[in-house]
Amino acid sequence: MTEPVALCECCVVHEETVEAVRQVMPDDGVLFDLAELFKMFGDSTRVRILFALQQSEMCVCDIAALLGMSKSSISHQLRALRQTRLVKPRRDGKTVYYSLDDEHVVGIFAQGMLHVCERRE
Repeated sequence: MTEPVALCECCVVHEETVEAVRQVMPDDGVLFDLAELFKMFGDSTRVRILFALQQSEMCVCDIAALLGMSKSSISHQLRALRQTRLVKPRRDGKTVYYSLDDEHVVGIFAQGMLHVCERRE
Protein backbone atom coordinates (compact mmCIF):
# COMPACT_ATOMS: atom_id res chain seq x y z
CA MET A 1 0.00 0.00 0.00
CA THR A 2 1.35 3.43 -0.89
CA GLU A 3 1.44 6.25 1.54
CA PRO A 4 -0.92 9.12 0.63
CA VAL A 5 0.70 12.27 -0.71
CA ALA A 6 0.52 15.24 1.65
CA LEU A 7 -1.11 18.23 -0.03
CA CYS A 8 -0.62 21.82 0.96
CA GLU A 9 -3.91 23.37 1.98
CA CYS A 10 -2.70 26.94 2.41
CA CYS A 11 -3.51 29.62 -0.15
CA VAL A 12 -0.68 31.98 0.75
CA VAL A 13 2.42 32.32 -1.40
CA HIS A 14 5.51 32.74 0.77
CA GLU A 15 7.03 35.55 -1.30
CA GLU A 16 10.35 35.73 0.57
CA THR A 17 10.95 32.02 0.08
CA VAL A 18 9.97 32.11 -3.58
CA GLU A 19 12.24 35.10 -4.23
CA ALA A 20 15.19 33.58 -2.34
CA VAL A 21 14.96 30.40 -4.40
CA ARG A 22 14.47 32.37 -7.63
CA GLN A 23 17.76 34.21 -6.95
CA VAL A 24 19.77 30.97 -6.89
CA MET A 25 17.80 28.99 -9.50
CA PRO A 26 20.09 28.04 -12.42
CA ASP A 27 18.95 28.86 -15.93
CA ASP A 28 16.92 26.30 -17.87
CA GLY A 29 19.91 25.20 -19.96
CA VAL A 30 21.86 24.14 -16.88
CA LEU A 31 18.84 22.30 -15.46
CA PHE A 32 18.28 20.58 -18.81
CA ASP A 33 21.90 19.37 -18.82
CA LEU A 34 21.47 18.11 -15.26
CA ALA A 35 18.34 16.20 -16.27
CA GLU A 36 20.26 14.66 -19.21
CA LEU A 37 23.03 13.62 -16.83
CA PHE A 38 20.60 11.89 -14.49
CA LYS A 39 18.91 10.14 -17.43
CA MET A 40 22.17 8.26 -17.95
CA PHE A 41 21.62 6.59 -14.58
CA GLY A 42 18.15 5.45 -15.70
CA ASP A 43 19.44 2.54 -17.78
CA SER A 44 20.68 -0.61 -16.03
CA THR A 45 23.24 -1.39 -18.75
CA ARG A 46 24.83 2.03 -18.38
CA VAL A 47 24.82 1.67 -14.59
CA ARG A 48 26.52 -1.73 -14.90
CA ILE A 49 29.16 -0.16 -17.18
CA LEU A 50 29.72 2.67 -14.72
CA PHE A 51 30.07 0.20 -11.85
CA ALA A 52 32.64 -1.80 -13.85
CA LEU A 53 34.59 1.35 -14.71
CA GLN A 54 34.53 2.41 -11.08
CA GLN A 55 36.52 -0.77 -10.37
CA SER A 56 38.98 -0.56 -13.25
CA GLU A 57 39.75 1.07 -16.57
CA MET A 58 38.48 -1.28 -19.29
CA CYS A 59 38.26 -1.60 -23.07
CA VAL A 60 35.05 -2.33 -24.99
CA CYS A 61 35.97 -6.02 -25.36
CA ASP A 62 36.49 -6.38 -21.60
CA ILE A 63 33.18 -4.71 -20.77
CA ALA A 64 31.33 -6.78 -23.37
CA ALA A 65 32.78 -10.02 -21.94
CA LEU A 66 31.98 -8.96 -18.37
CA LEU A 67 28.36 -8.05 -19.13
CA GLY A 68 27.74 -10.79 -21.71
CA MET A 69 26.82 -8.28 -24.40
CA SER A 70 28.01 -7.43 -27.91
CA LYS A 71 30.81 -4.94 -28.48
CA SER A 72 28.37 -2.94 -30.60
CA SER A 73 25.88 -2.62 -27.72
CA ILE A 74 28.62 -1.58 -25.30
CA SER A 75 30.01 0.97 -27.79
CA HIS A 76 26.55 2.47 -28.18
CA GLN A 77 26.17 2.91 -24.42
CA LEU A 78 29.71 4.26 -24.03
CA ARG A 79 28.96 6.89 -26.69
CA ALA A 80 26.02 8.15 -24.62
CA LEU A 81 28.12 8.11 -21.45
CA ARG A 82 30.89 10.05 -23.21
CA GLN A 83 28.43 12.69 -24.47
CA THR A 84 27.38 13.43 -20.89
CA ARG A 85 31.02 13.35 -19.75
CA LEU A 86 30.54 10.43 -17.38
CA VAL A 87 33.31 8.38 -19.01
CA LYS A 88 36.46 9.27 -20.92
CA PRO A 89 38.56 7.32 -23.40
CA ARG A 90 42.31 6.75 -23.39
CA ARG A 91 44.00 5.34 -26.47
CA ASP A 92 46.93 2.94 -26.08
CA GLY A 93 48.02 1.83 -29.54
CA LYS A 94 44.96 0.25 -31.19
CA THR A 95 43.11 -0.23 -27.91
CA VAL A 96 40.84 2.38 -26.34
CA TYR A 97 40.39 2.13 -22.60
CA TYR A 98 37.51 3.77 -20.76
CA SER A 99 37.34 5.10 -17.23
CA LEU A 100 35.06 7.32 -15.19
CA ASP A 101 35.59 10.92 -16.31
CA ASP A 102 36.61 12.48 -12.99
CA GLU A 103 36.19 12.44 -9.23
CA HIS A 104 32.75 14.08 -9.51
CA VAL A 105 31.46 11.03 -11.38
CA VAL A 106 33.09 8.72 -8.83
CA GLY A 107 31.34 10.69 -6.06
CA ILE A 108 27.93 10.72 -7.75
CA PHE A 109 28.07 6.99 -8.33
CA ALA A 110 29.37 6.24 -4.82
CA GLN A 111 26.63 8.36 -3.23
CA GLY A 112 23.98 6.62 -5.31
CA MET A 113 25.28 3.21 -4.27
CA LEU A 114 25.34 4.26 -0.60
CA HIS A 115 21.77 5.51 -0.83
CA VAL A 116 20.48 2.34 -2.51
CA CYS A 117 22.34 -0.03 -0.18
CA GLU A 118 21.29 1.94 2.91
CA ARG A 119 17.63 1.66 1.94
CA ARG A 120 17.96 -2.13 1.51
CA GLU A 121 19.07 -2.70 5.12
